Amino acid sequence: MHQVFKRPEKFRIFHQQTVKEVESIGLESLWIVSIISVFMGAVATIQMAFNIDTPLIPKFTIGFATRQTVVLEFSPTMISLILAGKVGSRIASEIGTMRVTEQIDALEIMGVNPANHLILPKIAASIFINPILIIISMVLALLGGWLVGISTNLVTTTDYILGLRAFYQSSDIAYALIKTGVFAFLITSISGFYGYRTRGGAEDVGKASTKAVVQSSIFIILFNLILTQLLLND
Repeated sequence: MHQVFKRPEKFRIFHQQTVKEVESIGLESLWIVSIISVFMGAVATIQMAFNIDTPLIPKFTIGFATRQTVVLEFSPTMISLILAGKVGSRIASEIGTMRVTEQIDALEIMGVNPANHLILPKIAASIFINPILIIISMVLALLGGWLVGISTNLVTTTDYILGLRAFYQSSDIAYALIKTGVFAFLITSISGFYGYRTRGGAEDVGKASTKAVVQSSIFIILFNLILTQLLLND
């Protein structure tokens, strides 16, 4: 992996590759992130409403609990796990296919550092675009919660917005984005690693893709525990 983080020989090509990866990793994932976020926000609101079904607890608690669930856990962790499946498998398959078809060998013959050329732009693009995806996910999830709340009369708009604004701490957003950046690095570096080490044929590319998704998911869950302990431990 130390070959990946060497200084790019041509920054113009590195910049072009990074922009291309931003589109592949981020923009092509926007639709699935949006759909899942809206529905998960709606489900979170319904669950909160039914679990806080007592007059002793104010209705704005529904909005507050939904916001905390979405910001602290759902968007940064669940969406990253989904991206590990979608983006991670694509990266491992793409690089693995280049390996078995000897395109990476050709790059080495031409004097190009293939690990740096292929993997570093993906890591840079992912660390840049994933936090933006997560912010969009948060907004859409809270919007989905609001829509289902008012359409089912579980909570009024006034109470929901009051809950969203209650006890707000900007450090929660920072915590979510830090986790997202770490998860983005894990997804792209692990997937790139398995793709780069692929040997054999098409079947081995599939195996490398599966390993990349499984290992990325495991490391996301592990680092979620570690970062939660480190960042939320006062």
